[in-house]
Amino acid sequence: MTTMPSNKPGASDLLPLWARYRHGHHWRTKDEEFDACKLGFWLFLTTEVLLFAGIFVAYAIFRAKFPEAWAEGSKSLDWKIGGFNTVVLLISSYTMALSIYCFQTDQIKRAQRLLLITFFCGLAFLVIKLGFEYMPKWTGYFMAFDPALSHYSANIDSSKAMLGGLLQFVEGYGGKAPGTWFNYAFAESKQVPLWWSVYYSGTAIHALHVVIGMAMIARAYVRSFKGHYGSGHYTYVEITGLYWHLVDLVWIFLFPLLYLIH
Repeated sequence: MTTMPSNKPGASDLLPLWARYRHGHHWRTKDEEFDACKLGFWLFLTTEVLLFAGIFVAYAIFRAKFPEAWAEGSKSLDWKIGGFNTVVLLISSYTMALSIYCFQTDQIKRAQRLLLITFFCGLAFLVIKLGFEYMPKWTGYFMAFDPALSHYSANIDSSKAMLGGLLQFVEGYGGKAPGTWFNYAFAESKQVPLWWSVYYSGTAIHALHVVIGMAMIARAYVRSFKGHYGSGHYTYVEITGLYWHLVDLVWIFLFPLLYLIH
């Protein structure tokens, strides 16, 4: 006599996915798997450090050779905007670290909220970087509510305003692009285009890392609702936090090197 298989879930099936997680067959324990994943990710982060190290070396060499160009270029940057973005990233690092702790202690809802805050901090960083720094320097268009716009009130060309006045054009401000795209007419040093090349290389690659980190955070946030992370398994959230802290650390170096020269 045979028995039909029961469709009723067992006790283990009622547990969240993180509680049912089993380590890979090639690992002896979950702890061994976790440590190996973190070690592997640390090795990956060293390659990221090497990437930014090349930019920092170029910065050091060219600043030593052309200090006037570096001082002139840095004067075009608003340290208040850079400082605000620094605070935004520091807050995001705190919320990221706290979210990992919350997953470790099964405070899942709080961890999800903290991941969401971290994501929007990254988004705020990008909006400020693109809208308040890149766009005016490339095109000459400022957001109407940009505090820096008041310094150029005499040069505002209202006839070129866009989006119902949301974007205001400042005559003679744009053109601060890198290398051969540089066409700013009032540069005092011939090497200023080189400054902008280093500036955009460092900040754009960093912004790309912010986007990648946000994608990782979004994935962790979505999967957390499916029960993937908790005290029994949170490896992906942990390595996402490591990556996000690297993003923060690189900016802490970029901010004084670029914004505080003058």
